[in-house]
Amino acid sequence: MVVGELGFWWRSLGGRPPPRPSLAGPTEADIAIVGAGLTGLWTAFYLARARPDLRIVVLEANFAGYGAAGRNGGWVVGSLAGAERTWLRSAAADSLARLRREMWATVDEVGSVLREESIDADFCKAGHLAVAVGPAQLQRVRAQVAAARARGVAASDLAWLDARELAGRVRIAGALGAAFSPHAARVHPARLVAGLARAVERRGVTIYESTPVGAVEPGRAVTPAGDVRARWVVRATEGYTATIAGAGRVLTPINSSMIVTAPLEPGAWQQIGWSAPAVIGDAANVYAYLQRTADGRIAIGGRGVPYRFASRTGGDGATAESTIAELRARLAQLFPSLAGVEIEQAWSGVLGVTRDWCPVVAADAAQRLAWAGGYVGEGVAAANLAGRTLSDLLLGERSELTSLAWVARAPRRWEPEPLRWTAIRAVYALYRRADRLEARSGRMSRLAALVDRATGRV
Repeated sequence: MVVGELGFWWRSLGGRPPPRPSLAGPTEADIAIVGAGLTGLWTAFYLARARPDLRIVVLEANFAGYGAAGRNGGWVVGSLAGAERTWLRSAAADSLARLRREMWATVDEVGSVLREESIDADFCKAGHLAVAVGPAQLQRVRAQVAAARARGVAASDLAWLDARELAGRVRIAGALGAAFSPHAARVHPARLVAGLARAVERRGVTIYESTPVGAVEPGRAVTPAGDVRARWVVRATEGYTATIAGAGRVLTPINSSMIVTAPLEPGAWQQIGWSAPAVIGDAANVYAYLQRTADGRIAIGGRGVPYRFASRTGGDGATAESTIAELRARLAQLFPSLAGVEIEQAWSGVLGVTRDWCPVVAADAAQRLAWAGGYVGEGVAAANLAGRTLSDLLLGERSELTSLAWVARAPRRWEPEPLRWTAIRAVYALYRRADRLEARSGRMSRLAALVDRATGRV
């Protein structure tokens, strides 16, 4: 089994892509974007499409798609992180409802761009199943569906499936039902980000790789090769934001890990009944997420070691043996017939989380700085919507997007170390304990509810 080396997605394409040139010296641009992940590349794409005359440069410390963009679970899911009560502290209910609808529509927008740009990223819109495994998870998922109904969400946007209906889509051990949303697609992350990088270059955008940015200042990005001065500087660094001077407490990098099986035989697929490639997640407090890949594997992910001291990001994706064992065990719990399946690769990466668990998009014209991030693991779709929103904000256009609930939010900063490390590790330890209690009692854990409220996660 291969561990690390950025993960299966890049390895399936032959490894790291050919390097692009690094910045050779000081330069100027209309827009300088820091980070060639999905937020940075989508922002560059929509800006270049709207204004082909703009000089846009993207500055990347490693290579385009090095971070979460090329390591994630491949879910293009139209959901929004954060608790309703948290959102409503700073946004009107109608603005939040519009943001949710835009997130749903974003799944189709991603698919449309992939078709228009001839990017073969294994995109398949088959929906998302939030599966209730056991009585406690059943209570949790049914409560989530009921809350959505109370907000006016129709069954066509979020449906409840009983155990029999779920078994007609996939057979998961112990599953008692599921919430099904049609607003989700499966994708190959590395194909997506590599194709998007080529698409922005075709539109005249320059990507400088191996060009770390140490500081972002009004109208200036500071690199070892010299300053890049621009009318706007966009910080699109998501889980790597702590590498920017002064931004160490803005977004915290939370670790997520994955394993992928060898291709399954047709008989194995027939036994588990997972025909249409809907993405699947369970409803545990420390949850797992899965996709059926286009080449017939199962990729499954979860939190593993949740946080490294001082916001370290883990480099090329080395993954603890204990985390690999946990993910292998979770796969066997969900699909007992796959208990002995070969695991070909394991890897890890980081996602960005704001202190209140809600993403943000903002642009400060006085400072000539813009930023977006904090998607809490749902960034494959959210980064597209953020990129479109940033494009409108930077071009000075008032649109439906620029008045959405996540624009110009100002979440408070994370606690300094060692409080941050202690608190995050404690939170996930408590969630794991809550899952054990729920498995024994069959009831939703009060402990999990208390932790949810304390963190703002739900």
